[in-house]
Amino acid sequence: MNKEYYVYIMTNKSRTLYTGVTNNLERRVYEHKHKLLPGFTSKYNITKLVYYEAGDDISVAIAREKQIKGWLWPGNEDSLD
Repeated sequence: MNKEYYVYIMTNKSRTLYTGVTNNLERRVYEHKHKLLPGFTSKYNITKLVYYEAGDDISVAIAREKQIKGWLWPGNEDSLD
């Protein structure tokens, strides 16, 4: 049985972006939306999933997360459209 890994981007009403990696996207989005874990997403009310990719290699997922994080800076959100 292959395990799936997800790279995902979430945002808030102010369009602050958060990128992460998980092996359970549904659970992780739930945790963000309900502020179950302290940190950036709770502090900035990151609750809306706007993008995700799935794959079966955690190393590839982590590399992709780093690549995406390299793209993101204030005012660059339109590159996701």
